[in-house]
Amino acid sequence: MFPALYAILDPALSRLPLPDLAETLADAGVKLLQLRDKHATARKTCTDSRQLIERVAARGVRLIVNDRPDIAAIVGAGGVHVGQDDLPVEEARRICGRSCWVGVSTHNIEQLRAADLTSVDYIAVGPIFPTFTKEDPDPVIGLEFLRAARRNTRKTLVAIGGITVESAGEVFRAGADSVAVIRDLVAAPDPSARAAEYLAIAERIRSRRY
Repeated sequence: MFPALYAILDPALSRLPLPDLAETLADAGVKLLQLRDKHATARKTCTDSRQLIERVAARGVRLIVNDRPDIAAIVGAGGVHVGQDDLPVEEARRICGRSCWVGVSTHNIEQLRAADLTSVDYIAVGPIFPTFTKEDPDPVIGLEFLRAARRNTRKTLVAIGGITVESAGEVFRAGADSVAVIRDLVAAPDPSARAAEYLAIAERIRSRRY
């Protein structure tokens, strides 16, 4: 089953060094992490990715590299996430290999339907709610779009954008298989406890669907 909590690590928001945060989340049961650092050089992204993999791979955690299938391939990451302006899904997969997951961001029904025709491993939809972690966020699409997305694909859906522990339940009930969380998780006073809250909510709601 796809991990219910998709933790996105952004050094600009974390109270802890990313390797320490990754280890803390892994110990709490988080199985899927993404490194997202829009301002890092390729060299730094490569170095940071390697450090994260060294800290969490033995715990069965998959690391996704944002935007860069080449770096994902170089460091042996668990996957790559691409946006609408990045390489197409099949090109990204050709670079990082079949063993890597490839995820793609979508923001409207046309993009979602196009993604559904690819070999993508999961489709991210959002922003579900207003978000302040992106410099130029896409328009909010809301829970109704998430419900429509669920009707239009059988692929794994990852909801992203402004999700908090208070809203996670309704996001799962609207059809998300997983929630991608940034600020509410990594900036929490106790990220481990917050991760446990998300995982408990997911367990309670997803168990009724599967």
